[in-house]
Amino acid sequence: MHPAALWKALPDGRVSCRLCSHFCRIDVGRRGLCGVRENHDGALYTLVYDRVAAANLDPVEKKPLYHFLPGTTTFSFGTMGCNLSCSFCQNYSLSQPPRQGKAITGERASPADLVAAARRSGAASVSYTYSEPTIFFELMADTADLARAAGLKNILVSNGFQSRQCLDALAGRIDAANIDLKAMRPDFYERICGAKLAPVLKNLVRIRELGWWLEVTTLLIPGVNDSPGELSELAGFLAKELGVDTPWHISRFHPDFAMRDRPPTPPESLAQAYDLGREAGLRYVYVGNVPDQERSTTFCPNCGERLIERQDMGLQAARTAGGRCSSCGAPIAGIGLP
Repeated sequence: MHPAALWKALPDGRVSCRLCSHFCRIDVGRRGLCGVRENHDGALYTLVYDRVAAANLDPVEKKPLYHFLPGTTTFSFGTMGCNLSCSFCQNYSLSQPPRQGKAITGERASPADLVAAARRSGAASVSYTYSEPTIFFELMADTADLARAAGLKNILVSNGFQSRQCLDALAGRIDAANIDLKAMRPDFYERICGAKLAPVLKNLVRIRELGWWLEVTTLLIPGVNDSPGELSELAGFLAKELGVDTPWHISRFHPDFAMRDRPPTPPESLAQAYDLGREAGLRYVYVGNVPDQERSTTFCPNCGERLIERQDMGLQAARTAGGRCSSCGAPIAGIGLP
């Protein structure tokens, strides 16, 4: 066990975890909803500080981030555990076992070990991903500090259910984020994810205020969150509250975990969502988790020139010049664009 951050003691021996928007009050000897933070004799400890359950070198486009250091690789890792219980989770073998009282497994690794591995790999960044990085905050924060000192960027791939205190503690550590906005209905979050929508919306706005590069992903589930009205509302929120330069990734659902009764997202639903995003004024809308080169391409928002093409979650061709359209010279939103 490793001492946890972002909590306070309560007079009755319980602790109040301040890490995410559940704000769990945890009895002595018990764990929070995430299953990886435990009250031990009136003090909170994390059980995953040195338990890395997955680590890989990925194209940054796989996060997905299309406008942050495109064409580079990112050293990605995560631990077990999650603060949500999404019935459609596609990483449930990592995220859910601690919530179910099962063993927490992973390879021993320190922040220094992880940064050393990232440097050996030639990555341009470190990504905190795979499960939910909020729940391994202490490992993420310490690794991010070392990564930054080593000249590496830091990327958060998250469900966006942090507490405000957690986000502010990450303010000087994270450079870019991809946040899931799973739906625009509170009942979806409550019934399907065991969470609430409002904190996610507030956190997206806060992330924009913090100055991180931000991209948003929505997994499109047939008959659940794919109505034109809801998608228009979601795209409108992104355009109005986060800005029209915010990239929106629309991802194809496939049956998994506890939601195997739904078919994969049909291509026409993905195409419709793409069109609704563009109609809402978003300049960069993408379809993912399915072969669709046209809708994974970046077009110049000024002249429509085909600029950055992607294939198999990687950069295929770029026709930009210093982050500008090679045809009309208009700037293309992003960081580190060719």
